[in-house]
Amino acid sequence: MATLMEKLIAPVAEEEGKVPNHKITVEAIGQVSMACTISILGKSLTAEFALVDVLEDKLKGEMMDLQHKGLFLQTPKILADKDYSVTANSKIVVVSAGGERHLNLVQRNINVFKLITAQIVKYNPNCIIIAVSNPADILTFVTWKPSGLPNSCHRWILGEHGNSSMAVWSGVNVATVSLQEVNPEMGIDNDSENWKEVHKMVVESAYEVIKLKEYTNWATQLSVADLLESMLKNLSRNHPVSTMVKGMYGIENEVFLSLPCILNKLKDKEVDQLKNSIQKNLKEL
Repeated sequence: MATLMEKLIAPVAEEEGKVPNHKITVEAIGQVSMACTISILGKSLTAEFALVDVLEDKLKGEMMDLQHKGLFLQTPKILADKDYSVTANSKIVVVSAGGERHLNLVQRNINVFKLITAQIVKYNPNCIIIAVSNPADILTFVTWKPSGLPNSCHRWILGEHGNSSMAVWSGVNVATVSLQEVNPEMGIDNDSENWKEVHKMVVESAYEVIKLKEYTNWATQLSVADLLESMLKNLSRNHPVSTMVKGMYGIENEVFLSLPCILNKLKDKEVDQLKNSIQKNLKEL
């Protein structure tokens, strides 16, 4: 016969085995890590949160302390374990081990970060990793390099929506680093890395979608929602939208083409390409 305590704590329904939405993990339980933990939980950013650290006793103590504050938190599931499997299915993992300030003392942290990154990627191959440590630049690189995770890459496609569109190669950047500074030949005919093929793939991708499903639609709807968010929230973000280009970059024709709504200066060669796109567009009118 079940005791009163067993009756009180018995689950009323089986827990569903769903993959959590927006699960967040904080690695390590030092002062910086726990400050991040309290800040994250205080903002109610996730329904599932995990802590991981090899220091079992301290980890257990932090977990109990957080559970005692559960009344004031809106994160229903908080996990903690020394095994990195507890991090599985995390959307974001915050790594805050180490913290040596002097360059000659960072080798230990580099080795630690390499081990941590391997475990994180093992259970979270598609997560976003945020490195919070000193020196920030070095340890961010050490986290990214062995992870195999991609960097964020941005590029503008301007002009006509179609074959005569132009790629703004001077604006291509990965994590704010200009790739044209690394490869000055990017996008030109004798580019050994053949970046022009990337632009060709962008142009032809729509035709491939149409071939497979007879029409394209999702990019348009998502773009509309993105535009509405910027306008309603006054975010002042750049958007490539079709706009009147007369008077810009010496263009005298009354024609609408895709340009960023907050313009950055184009290089002379890119201005020529934009004008060429306009002439081809006018011939279609």
